[in-house]
Amino acid sequence: MVKAKKKPIPELKALIEPYHKVLNIGCGGCVSVCLAGGQKEVNVLNAELALEVGKSIQIEGYTVERQCRPQYVDGIKEIVKQFDCLLSMACGAGAQLLAETYPNIPVFPAVNTIAIGVDRDVGIYEEKCRACGDCVIGYTGGICPITRCAKGLFNGPCGGVHEGICEVSHTVACAWVEVYKRLSFQNRLDFIHRIREPIGWQNQVQRIVVQDDYLHN
Repeated sequence: MVKAKKKPIPELKALIEPYHKVLNIGCGGCVSVCLAGGQKEVNVLNAELALEVGKSIQIEGYTVERQCRPQYVDGIKEIVKQFDCLLSMACGAGAQLLAETYPNIPVFPAVNTIAIGVDRDVGIYEEKCRACGDCVIGYTGGICPITRCAKGLFNGPCGGVHEGICEVSHTVACAWVEVYKRLSFQNRLDFIHRIREPIGWQNQVQRIVVQDDYLHN
């Protein structure tokens, strides 16, 4: 599921300051499940922004079932036309559909779309997929080398692994050692010898998304 994280308040304040009436639109989909953009988060963000901008800006909230579905975004036309600009607490896809649907009104993303991942705990999500468009986990034992390998190698392991740990950090496990173990367990080690051509992508280390507002002391 897509994971997102709220943008810094100063950045959002600077975006909405030129406007008088702001509608903050949440989404009942992925961002709601990962505690970044549902109705509760809309209310919290509105309260935080209100403290920053005072009474000079009217900020209201509304949450649609899915911002990535045209029928739900189209359904709020009468509400949207009352406002000068829109904040979107949906993922990048939802925010872009909102902007496409209402091209005459500025739409500002209120969250950063971070990852596609799994839920490890309340407010803690581990990235598992980069949506690269060329999934190879059928060949790598269900382990994504683009997300899990710090170097994003399609063919590994490299020479920078020691006792199962990647050279980039003593806390990063070598994904290709894990691939080897998984394929060995499944009696499919022949797959690790199959050379795959590289694809274009941006090298990033696997990320963990933590919603600070939901951390327990």
